Amino acid sequence: MREMMTKTDSRVTVHMVASLDGFIARKDGSVDWLETSDVFPGGEVMAPEMIEAFLKTIDCYVMGSRTYETALRFEAKGFGWSYGDKPTFVLTSRTLPRTRDSVEFHSGDLAQLVNGRLRPRFHTIWFAGGGDVTGQCLRLGLADEVCYSIVPVAIGEGIPFFGNLDRDVALHLAKVKAYRNGMVELRYEVQGRRAEPGNDTGREPRLP
Repeated sequence: MREMMTKTDSRVTVHMVASLDGFIARKDGSVDWLETSDVFPGGEVMAPEMIEAFLKTIDCYVMGSRTYETALRFEAKGFGWSYGDKPTFVLTSRTLPRTRDSVEFHSGDLAQLVNGRLRPRFHTIWFAGGGDVTGQCLRLGLADEVCYSIVPVAIGEGIPFFGNLDRDVALHLAKVKAYRNGMVELRYEVQGRRAEPGNDTGREPRLP
């Protein structure tokens, strides 16, 4: 019973890397634009040890099916699995390959998953994409913060960062950080009340 008590200090973060004009991928899902040659001398350096230490602070990941498939393609190309051995929850109504024990597929209510299952178990819950999942998380009031990493490039069209938003979401800018490669990280606190389990404002999440 103790495990199912809600962690009052649990934190849900929506994070994505996007272009300056707000796209997380091209229309075909490619992200070839992520690598840029920009240099901002006054920015911080993303040292490997810093990245490794940060990733250790994340307890679990939540993502959509297309983000999961992109991660599998990267792994197949020799880039490794980006999420380590952390529990990874994939939102989908499709049948997808399960390549490791840490992956679990979920096709039910998103608010119930987050508030009923994840918050009682994990301190830091990281939403890793895609746009539809991000939009659902914000629309349902599940997110505590948004981390927006802007790559110094505009690609004109593609898959938007935020999908399926049907209302304004008030944010408070909490932190700004610039990196040597020209990327800027914006952290926003989400203002407003968090959704309770099953409180989906009458709309079922649309799973890819």
